[in-house]
Amino acid sequence: MLISDAPVPRMLSVAHGAGEVVAAATPGSTMEAANVSSRCGEQILSRGRAEKVLIGGALTALTLVTVCGNLLVVISVCFVKKLRQPSNYLIVSLAVADLSVALAVMPFVSVTDLIGGRWVFGRFFCNVFIAMDVMFATLYSTFTLLYPKYLGITKPLTYPVRQNGWCMAKMILSVWLLSASITLPPLFGWAQNVNDDRVCLISQDFGYTIYSTAVAFYIPMAVMLVMYYRIYRAAKLSAAKHTIAGFPRSAERVPKAATTLGIVLGAFALCWLPFFLLSTARPFVCGTECSCVPLWVERTLLWLGYANSLINPFIYAFFNRDLRATYRSLLRCRYRNINRRLSAAGMHEALKVAERPGSAS
Repeated sequence: MLISDAPVPRMLSVAHGAGEVVAAATPGSTMEAANVSSRCGEQILSRGRAEKVLIGGALTALTLVTVCGNLLVVISVCFVKKLRQPSNYLIVSLAVADLSVALAVMPFVSVTDLIGGRWVFGRFFCNVFIAMDVMFATLYSTFTLLYPKYLGITKPLTYPVRQNGWCMAKMILSVWLLSASITLPPLFGWAQNVNDDRVCLISQDFGYTIYSTAVAFYIPMAVMLVMYYRIYRAAKLSAAKHTIAGFPRSAERVPKAATTLGIVLGAFALCWLPFFLLSTARPFVCGTECSCVPLWVERTLLWLGYANSLINPFIYAFFNRDLRATYRSLLRCRYRNINRRLSAAGMHEALKVAERPGSAS
């Protein structure tokens, strides 16, 4: 009994000393020390009060502006008669996707970032959260904006037949179903998400990583780049023909539509390309069990992607006079006679165009 009890104080003192060494290696961060036992080993940061206020204020502002901007788009198209056109249904679909990101994804990411990167919402909701994040943030809603313009410029004779509410509804439904299909494999056992009650990370399985990033980003982006090139080339040729035929205003409108689409596509690529490059490379560099990428790098690229949901409503308004006027009326609480004011503004613009030199030639 005495022999077995004698080593106990020594063992306790050795363990206590080892704990002091670990604590000394990471001063002021008990959360990081506790993270040693985490299966994944993701960084759990300890933030000060001032840092939490600064980060929380910035992320809250980003979320609120994203919600308000995309809500303006949905309200404008749904309640203003002049904007209720089949082609604008696609804008509403993209705005709903961006609004869903702001309401169902950003708040949980904000809370996780404020407490240093630790996931506190449980394993079950981790899978739900990842499914929503992947479904709402895919490229296919942006694809729907490009495809009708592609048909309108490359196949102008058949496009008016396809530009109806039913065709647009089928296109939107197909896009949402395709986006949802990317989220299904982890829910049905192909690849398990990384979740050990500290970390919530999308599955790092090699096959699923290649499948999800290719289907969600690389393949549609490649297709859209080819489509945009053909749109731009057709728009240039159409503009040249209209100029020769004596229709300068038509020559100006066609390249402008191509420019609008180019900016929407470029903004999406600029915001999301760094994140998808990181997501593709991460399992091959870090392995399938966790992420070895610094937390601040992952979060910066993730919020850069979310920022795309913020800027889309401003891109629409910049290139659409009716939408811009509707924004202005709604923000000023001038709800009455919006359609009448838009019609009057359209007639005034048409008169100005008719009075310009060379417009009648």
